[in-house]
Amino acid sequence: AATTAQQQIIRAGRLTIDPVRHTTTLGDKEIDLTPTEFTLLLTMASVPGQLFTRTRLLDALGFDYEGMERTVDSHIKNLRAKLGDDPRDPQFVLTVFGAGYKFAEQTGEHD
Repeated sequence: AATTAQQQIIRAGRLTIDPVRHTTTLGDKEIDLTPTEFTLLLTMASVPGQLFTRTRLLDALGFDYEGMERTVDSHIKNLRAKLGDDPRDPQFVLTVFGAGYKFAEQTGEHD
């Protein structure tokens, strides 16, 4: 059984992630994410500011085979595009160079 922590709605600025309904909304617009993109986003957004290596993200997705690290990159790229994140200055999914990715800690509201 999933823990209650994983069932809570996550809000980060204008972004809302609902693990129960499996929906992601930006402002008032629902974003159509693939199950993989949703899992990546939910995994990172559950613990903002924490570094996730590509390997850890693959574990979260249930992929445990080698050589998949680049797949994570392409999913992250698609996810950012859907969230409207500028790859050079992302608001939500940050790259930790040479290490992996993390979800941005939200510092107050900026619209």
